[in-house]
Amino acid sequence: MKKLLGIGFWELIARIILRNRIIILTSIVLITILLVCQWKYIRFTQTEANLIPADDKVNVDYQKFLNYFGEEGNLIVIATKDKKLFTPKVYKAWSDLMNDIKLDKAVSLVVSVDNLQKLIKNDYLETFELNPLIDESKIHDEAYLKQKKTELFTKLPFYEGLLFNKKTGAIRSAIYLDKKIVNTEKRKDYVLNQLIPRLEKFKKATGITLHTSGMPYIRTLNAKTIIDEIGLFIGAALLITSLIFFYFFRSFRATMISLIVVIIGVMWSFGIMGALGYEITVLTALVPTLVIVIGIPNCIFFINKYHQEYYKHANKAKALQRVITKTGTATLMTNITTAVGFATFIATNNVLLREFGVVTTLNILAIYLLSLLLIPIFFSYIPSPIPRHLGHLERESLTKFLKWIVNTVKYNRISVYVISVCLLVFGIIGIEKIKVSGSIIEDMPKNTDFYRDIRFFEKEFDGVMPLEIMIDSKRKNGAMKLSALRKMEELEQTITDIPELSKPLSIVNIAKSFNQAYYNGNPDFYALPSPNEEFALLPYIKNSFKYSKDNQLKNYISSDGRVVRMTTFIKDENGEKMEAIEAHIRNKADKLFPSPRYEVIITGKPSVFQKGTKYLLDNLLSSLLFAFFLTGALVAIMFRSFKMVLVSIIPNLLPLLMTAGLMGFLGIPLKPSTLLVFGIAFGMSVDDTLRFLAQYRLELSRNNWRIKKSVFATFDDAGISMFYTSIVLFFGFSVFMLSSFGGTVALGGLVALTLCFGMLSNLVLLPSLVLTLNKRLANEQQLPEPIIDIIEHTDEEIDEVEKNNK
Repeated sequence: MKKLLGIGFWELIARIILRNRIIILTSIVLITILLVCQWKYIRFTQTEANLIPADDKVNVDYQKFLNYFGEEGNLIVIATKDKKLFTPKVYKAWSDLMNDIKLDKAVSLVVSVDNLQKLIKNDYLETFELNPLIDESKIHDEAYLKQKKTELFTKLPFYEGLLFNKKTGAIRSAIYLDKKIVNTEKRKDYVLNQLIPRLEKFKKATGITLHTSGMPYIRTLNAKTIIDEIGLFIGAALLITSLIFFYFFRSFRATMISLIVVIIGVMWSFGIMGALGYEITVLTALVPTLVIVIGIPNCIFFINKYHQEYYKHANKAKALQRVITKTGTATLMTNITTAVGFATFIATNNVLLREFGVVTTLNILAIYLLSLLLIPIFFSYIPSPIPRHLGHLERESLTKFLKWIVNTVKYNRISVYVISVCLLVFGIIGIEKIKVSGSIIEDMPKNTDFYRDIRFFEKEFDGVMPLEIMIDSKRKNGAMKLSALRKMEELEQTITDIPELSKPLSIVNIAKSFNQAYYNGNPDFYALPSPNEEFALLPYIKNSFKYSKDNQLKNYISSDGRVVRMTTFIKDENGEKMEAIEAHIRNKADKLFPSPRYEVIITGKPSVFQKGTKYLLDNLLSSLLFAFFLTGALVAIMFRSFKMVLVSIIPNLLPLLMTAGLMGFLGIPLKPSTLLVFGIAFGMSVDDTLRFLAQYRLELSRNNWRIKKSVFATFDDAGISMFYTSIVLFFGFSVFMLSSFGGTVALGGLVALTLCFGMLSNLVLLPSLVLTLNKRLANEQQLPEPIIDIIEHTDEEIDEVEKNNK
């Protein structure tokens, strides 16, 4: 059977590359220009990450809620605990600030102390009227302001928990953005260019400390930080990898060539995202840096092989051709396995992960193609290497390290297996300690003001993350009946009793305020009316809506009176308790509003995010199994040996288990950022496995199928490249630890650690397994001809092919 991708194929590719250098360089320049033109289509996402498929019940329920009440994450809150707020000068500045905010087209409603309204009964018209709490003509009187503050805290229970904290004296204003702009770039423009400058101006003029939060505000500043860090990652990755590269090869020219290759790869990565119409998300923002981190090892492998060939015969043209001919298929397969690690995300039923998988897979193959084409061409134009450039091949420290590994494999395999089993047990025990985190803000930068403000609102107002309960009575005006309101009040009491949740807000609170107003504002009557009181109140309520220009009830009840909304806020630090909290609320709701007579939906961004994390976790195992299957299939196709499949999987599975165990012992939870570690690390770690096995097969043919001699000879050729590439990957992923985002730090650190474990596993455990699982002397019948020729061929074989071609 004719071998695919054999010597003849790569010898042809080498001739094409080296004989058409100008055409190839021109083509790459044109493609680069074309992709740079696609940069104009790049946009940063304005929507929140949703890890759940669109057709999942969680998303269906959330969409149903949005259809009734619109975007729920449109609230921005501004608060202070400064007692000077109720002094004439500061209060006037506060009032002016709120009026300026209210006049902006991006704002639909502002609820603040300066514009608070209280219900007043008008017996003549049998209606309730809204009168200002504070008379603007008297705000220069400090005694008057303090009197109104006392009235607010003692006689208006409706606003407790909503606008003030009675215990601490904290005051806040609620700013509701236009729901149409919440998921658009207008939200970002408003927060950064309008709101923040006004708040800074107020703080500078008054000296008052303000705290600002809310989902639109958090999302905007969070996104801005992500954008700012893209440049940091790219610059740091280029700097660190180039320094390591220069340390290895001691050549400015080789370092610059590698930098040119990866910079073009980064330019292509942005162009591919623009051409596909993908937005930059928290995941795709990592792709340009990944291109650098993955591209440099490709450059190292090709340049190291070029130096090895030149060291043999000092013929530059022959060395460049042999780089392609000898390693073409091996490097192609190792890059394909890396791509497979990322391609597993394409199999998930989630747009965010699928786009990340598509973009990363395409860019891995693109950077491989650039390395294959540009490195031989660039080196063909520059002078031959000098002895200083080749010195790394015999560096004493490196040879000592490889000698230690060889001696360990040769004489201490039992110790290797004992240590491996101990590490396996360590990993299994640690896995049992891992917790799952559904926190939205856990990964956000903790050294920023907006993160500290989130914690302030969690302490003073029990959070800013909305949890929504929607109750469908399934009949017109069914939710307006007093019996339904009393059931809702009982459910609200259950919610209030949960320490992690804030006081809920619904039409129950509004009905209580109507009853209080009917009794001339007496706070003792802030309660649901009795049946007799309801009869007396109905004319007042109907007339109130008749004469009112703006019906704010539409935010809490549907126009037909069938569906109502109950909003509470949850402390995000308790994201891990979300499932238990929802179960407690659901248990009570099902008793009060039994199905099928009622439908109760519990939703909101924290709930959706927590369920998304669980969904991602459920899919992690299947994705990893899929990656193992694809890798095993590639190895089986290439080697036609079940032993080789087993040998290729075990050394890459152990580092994943060790990392998972370490996460458990260190208290690092499973969350979207850390869940990505395993797929990424496996795809990169398996590269070294394939390189080692490919070289091992070659050495078998060279050494008359003597296994021990072949294994130890493999270290002489593949060991250096495996060590170099692993070191670059380790420090390359460590770049992400410069991030201010906890999730990105965890991703970078854990991947780097896993790759370090993987390098040791591939250099020590892998050859030990090869020796143990192949006790019989190998022969040509034990190693049948592979479908794809991946081995690095001997000089004699290549000379024969070249002679025949000539």
